[in-house]
Amino acid sequence: MSAPHQNSAPSPRPHAVALVSGGLDSAVAAACLVAEGAVLDTLAVNYGQRCQAELDAASAVARHLGARSHRVVAVDLRAIGGSSLTADVDVPKDRSEHEIGTGVPSTYVPARNTILLSLALGLAEVLGADQLVIGANALDYSGYPDCRGPFLDAFARLANEATAAGSEGRSRFRVRAPLLTMSKAEIVRRGTELDVPFGLTMSCYDPFEEAQGWAHCGRCDSCALRRAGFATASIPDPTRYAATSGGPHS
Repeated sequence: MSAPHQNSAPSPRPHAVALVSGGLDSAVAAACLVAEGAVLDTLAVNYGQRCQAELDAASAVARHLGARSHRVVAVDLRAIGGSSLTADVDVPKDRSEHEIGTGVPSTYVPARNTILLSLALGLAEVLGADQLVIGANALDYSGYPDCRGPFLDAFARLANEATAAGSEGRSRFRVRAPLLTMSKAEIVRRGTELDVPFGLTMSCYDPFEEAQGWAHCGRCDSCALRRAGFATASIPDPTRYAATSGGPHS
């Protein structure tokens, strides 16, 4: 005679801290965790970046995704400099696809993802979360070394060695980068499936403030990759661009 069926206890929901920059990729990455049923807390970092408008975009995205909490932490990397996003250096504009895919551009911020993930790790340990979410992408990543799989794997190992929760076995931290091997078009399609509010996001490295609000410049590497992603995905682009390589338009 078989034993009576016993209802097993429900599995606990995964708990994630997602880095949200205000850009397209981080919004889609966070939405992927929401789709998995994760409890989501979000974190944006004011690191002295040229585009402060992205912090407002990050807050709007967090609200749309239903994040349990959203925090903004300030770490002023302008004191270090070394990047056109944190120093008085021109942002590259009107570069070809080949140029964008070659070398490390001046928009690389030294150690940025290491710092951002460290802040997310600290928050995750405080909140009892075990997953860190980042919108890193190894295909359309503009040559950034801290957007690659080996870096993320190394950080996950560090997370479990460097924290009380990890060393005591109370938590096993994972670094989640659900977009890592996607093309920009695939990211746009996935975000569309997840109802990501692309119109609220800000990806531009050098946006313009206009009467209607902030607009993407349409000429930096990030704008070029974003525009191409929507075009290749054959999905209408809701982005307001202040200019193209041919001149300004709305």
